[in-house]
Amino acid sequence: MEPQSPSGLPATSSIPEGATAPPPGGWTVASGHGATWWREGWRLFAAFPVVWIAMTVLFVVLMFVLALVPILGHVASTVLYPVLVGGLLVGARAVDRGEALTFNHLFACFDQRLGPLVIAGLLYIAGWFVIWLVAIAICIALFGFDSIAALMATDPTQGDFSGLATFGMAVFVALLVVLVLGTPLIMAYWFAPALIALRGDRPVAAMKASFSASLRNVSPLLIYSLLGMLFGLLATLPFGLGWFVLAPVFLASVYVSYRDIFAADRK
Repeated sequence: MEPQSPSGLPATSSIPEGATAPPPGGWTVASGHGATWWREGWRLFAAFPVVWIAMTVLFVVLMFVLALVPILGHVASTVLYPVLVGGLLVGARAVDRGEALTFNHLFACFDQRLGPLVIAGLLYIAGWFVIWLVAIAICIALFGFDSIAALMATDPTQGDFSGLATFGMAVFVALLVVLVLGTPLIMAYWFAPALIALRGDRPVAAMKASFSASLRNVSPLLIYSLLGMLFGLLATLPFGLGWFVLAPVFLASVYVSYRDIFAADRK
C-alpha cells in the first residue's frame, strides 16, 4: 500500500524531503492521486452533505436566473461563475480545516478577490472566442468561404452525399482545432480560481501556474478525468438526480487537487 502523508493523500517521492514551499508550477504527484482526489472530495462532502447540496442548488438557480436576463444576464452569469466557485472552494478549505460549512462561503469571494476572479473568467471566455475564430478561419481556408456559408444555410440532412461529406469534414476539422487549442486553455484555467481565491494570485500568474501544474501532472489528471466521466455517467442515469451529489463532490475534489499540488507544507 502506498504510504500516506499527514493530509490523507498518498506520499510521493517527487516532493523533496523537508520541502516547505512548492515550486512555481506546483508539486508533481503520483498517478494514483487522481483517484484520491475524488475520495477526499467525498470525505469533505460527507461532513456537511445537506449544506453542500443546498449551496449547489442555490448556485445553479442563481446562474439560471441570471442567464434568463437578455444579454447582460448571460454575461453576468458567465463572469460571476468563477467568483461563486471560488467561494465554494473557500468552503471546502474550511471543512478541511475542521470548520463548519455555511451559506456565507458561497459569497466569500465578493471581496478583494472579486476583481481578479472576474478577470480570470473574462480571459477564459476570450480564449474560447479566439479558439473558435481560429477554427472557423481554418475551415474557411480549407473549404472556402462560399462553401462554408452554403453548408451553414443548408439542412445537412437534406443535402447530397458530397455536401454531407464536406459538412462532416468541416465539423471534424473545427472540433479537432478546438480540441487541440482548447486543452491548453482548460489546463491554464483549471487551478486558476483556487489559486486566486485561496492563495491570492493575480489572474495571469494564476493561469500560468495552473498550466504548469497541469502539464506536470498529466497522469493523475487523466485518471481523475476518466473517473469523473464514469461518475458523470452514473449520476445521469437516475434522471440526473445523482448530480446533486456529484457536483459538490466535484468542487470539493478540485480543492483537494489544489491542496495536493500547491500546498506549502508538503513533506
